[in-house]
Amino acid sequence: MADNVFALVDCNAFYVSCERVFRPDLESRPVVILSNNDGCVVARSDEARACGVPMGEPIGQVRHLIRRHGIVVFSSNYALYADMSSRVMATLSLFADALEVYSIDEAFLRFPCRHGGAAALGDRIRRTVLRDTGIPVSVGFGPTKTLAKLANRCARLRLDGSACVLDPATGGVSVDRLLEETPVEAVWGIGRQHARRLRRAGICTARLFRDAPDGWLRETCTVVGLRLAHELRGRSCLSLETCPPAKREICSSRAFGRPVHERSVLAEAVATYTGRAAVKLRRQQSRAAVVSVMIESDAFRAGPQYRRTSTRRLPVPTADTGVLLAHAVACLDAIYRGGITYRRATVMLSEISSAAHVQPDFFAPHDHQCSRRLMAAVDAINGRFGADTVRYAGSGLERAWTMRRRRLSPRYTTVWRDLPQVRA
Repeated sequence: MADNVFALVDCNAFYVSCERVFRPDLESRPVVILSNNDGCVVARSDEARACGVPMGEPIGQVRHLIRRHGIVVFSSNYALYADMSSRVMATLSLFADALEVYSIDEAFLRFPCRHGGAAALGDRIRRTVLRDTGIPVSVGFGPTKTLAKLANRCARLRLDGSACVLDPATGGVSVDRLLEETPVEAVWGIGRQHARRLRRAGICTARLFRDAPDGWLRETCTVVGLRLAHELRGRSCLSLETCPPAKREICSSRAFGRPVHERSVLAEAVATYTGRAAVKLRRQQSRAAVVSVMIESDAFRAGPQYRRTSTRRLPVPTADTGVLLAHAVACLDAIYRGGITYRRATVMLSEISSAAHVQPDFFAPHDHQCSRRLMAAVDAINGRFGADTVRYAGSGLERAWTMRRRRLSPRYTTVWRDLPQVRA
């Protein structure tokens, strides 16, 4: 194998597994998780899949399956899932110095080249994560990130859950055989458009893609596709991103849980979304120079349709919630129109730069030192006692417009009153 070996650890049916950690009675029962406003199926257990529940299907289209098979349904509990994800990642960090959190339920790990022993290491990772967090995971090893991704795909299909190692020299799975059995669209990084183009050219498997001429790959799939082919050949071209780059745009948006008509209710939503975006901005030590607000009507309801966006540039880039909020509300006032049934509001922060590189305005009345201390205090309080413990009054108190989550499970790990109780 190469100088390094990569491992991809993927949590199995992550949202469902998080619910089952605190509800062991759900083990082996069909479970589905719904999207915002309890709209569509976004996660399902293997048992629910076997019952014929499709991914992404509106809940109304599968009610007959839910009743027939006794499927347990949950609303998305994002606070629980985010906290459980951080626990899984903290456990994985004990195994390798280099770790890339790829998504809420996936992480890449890098190890020095191992001549044998990877399968045992993978099984130890599985046992440790399950013991410490209750979350089952699949582990795949390969000499590159792309091959590790394919190895993980193979590991998920194993009945015993054992790790998959792409290393024929040490008795692992044959790379050629796996690539021959893998459709080209299943290769990590190949999107739909490139997959259609490759299939039209007769390249239907990952092995054919790997063996295609470099010049043709570069012309057809750009340099990104060429790198993927090199990765499938065992040459590492994608390094581990242990420090993910700061976001260039931050968006906060949700569909409302009920129809909204009033400007005051829209302003509460805009204020709430602005506060959430500002927290993300400060978390990555950045400042934003542009605020945009979009409001849109419900295309599925009778009546006039409306969608407008307003944008304002700030005199000085900032991460102060109060300053951003003032500009966001001004954007809303510029585009609000009465007599419309609104279903969604969106706040976008853009032209983001590092806080260390912001040039203050000598003539601006805003006290930047005071602002930083205030925001740091607010973030510290909310970090200790829970989100929105301290918030701007403009974001509202009742928030009846928030997304509908009628089947929400308790936030077992982040809210004191929701802690599981044990009686002996």
